[in-house]
Amino acid sequence: MSLSRSISQSSTDSYSSAASYTDSSDDETSPRDKQQKNSKGNADFCIKNIKQADFGRREIEIAEQEMPALMALRKRAQGEKPLAGAKIVGCTHITAQTAVLMETLSALGAQCRWAACNIYSTQNEVAAALAEGGFSVFAWKGESEDDFWWCIDRCVNVEGWQPNMILDDGGDLTHWIYKKYPNMFKKIKGIVEESVTGVHRLYQLSKAGKLCVPAMNVNDSVTKQKFDNLYCCRESILDGLKRTTDVMFGGKQVVVCGYGEVGKGCSAALKAMGSIVYVTEIDPICALQACMDGFRLVKLNEVIRQVDIVITCTGNKNVVVREYMDRMKNGCIVCNMGHSNTEIDVASLRTPELTWERVRSQVDHVIWPDGKRIVLLAEGRLLNLSCSTVPTFVLSITATTQALALIELYNAPEGRYKQDVYLLPKKMDEYVASLHLPTFDAHLTELSDEQAKYLGLNKNGPFKPNYYRSASA
Repeated sequence: MSLSRSISQSSTDSYSSAASYTDSSDDETSPRDKQQKNSKGNADFCIKNIKQADFGRREIEIAEQEMPALMALRKRAQGEKPLAGAKIVGCTHITAQTAVLMETLSALGAQCRWAACNIYSTQNEVAAALAEGGFSVFAWKGESEDDFWWCIDRCVNVEGWQPNMILDDGGDLTHWIYKKYPNMFKKIKGIVEESVTGVHRLYQLSKAGKLCVPAMNVNDSVTKQKFDNLYCCRESILDGLKRTTDVMFGGKQVVVCGYGEVGKGCSAALKAMGSIVYVTEIDPICALQACMDGFRLVKLNEVIRQVDIVITCTGNKNVVVREYMDRMKNGCIVCNMGHSNTEIDVASLRTPELTWERVRSQVDHVIWPDGKRIVLLAEGRLLNLSCSTVPTFVLSITATTQALALIELYNAPEGRYKQDVYLLPKKMDEYVASLHLPTFDAHLTELSDEQAKYLGLNKNGPFKPNYYRSASA
């Protein structure tokens, strides 16, 4: 039923992303070939269609309702403008939630230029609203690889404007500046990075002695780890799979590759829906956690012939290679929940003997000569941001963490941070969490002076040592 339905749909509508409105544009002209201006005559942006700005503004207003901490931060810090003089260049997913972050940074005094860190996740109408609001945004849904780097370059390489802060998701922006404009780092005060992949790249630079500015790893802050990686993926994995394939989860055999926070969230959601879940893992500690949570720990080659769904979330490369895909059963769904598109070896499927068939937006059938087919989602890119949406409340936590990390690095006195990678101070982590508690009408217990003395703590925190990551990390 679902197949005939998808064929009768224009293969673009509501199965792709929250930005279904986005995809229904018939205009195939590349945004790079169009001259667009906003209502104030400003043309320093490159997006799909400025006319979608009103629709995007409404999306941003909805997101603001679910991002209480950023709105609180906006109110509290607006008077003192802690980012006055900051010139932030950003490369993240461009969604309504990011827009709330960008407008908060602007309200705190910063100037921003922005590109997308993923070629599929941009909500075109949100990019239009930002451009209409005066932001220099270079992004649209469905960029080519060449467009992707062109957009990043347009953010960075601009007459009379030089960034002094970087906000990155995945490390591509940082990499591009290192490669093309290394002198810019003389003016840059710091980098804030939010993904496992980008943090890994920063640690590699640091190890090689090539990191020439301080960097803040917000990925490993407790709030980010728990909320963006665990709770967020627990909800969005089902959404992404359901929207793209209409799959029934009960009784399905699923293998989740990697049992970090993302893997934990995906596994818990699928188990709750009645799926039989296998887990693969390289780390004995995470592996033991998977076993204690009731999952069978296997090697991928032991179950690859029998599983109905394969989900990667390791942050590694070549986790699912051609040899495994050759052995998958007919109709197996293959998708990635890690940041980078390197986990599934998609390039190995682009060979003459295999036929690719686009079923609907972000869904491809790859067909073998004997008629067997696998269902590949988002061409191996991040499923939940390519094919569905992510809970706004969760992104509020990540975005607030990013904003505080930018404020901290930008205002830090000389010498507080050296040319190294730092974790967000625990006090700030706790502050982010506390800003979100009023949403639940949650009431924190306060320590008495005697109790605080007994524990050796300040009554106002931090309550955990800096090395504490989280109860189940």
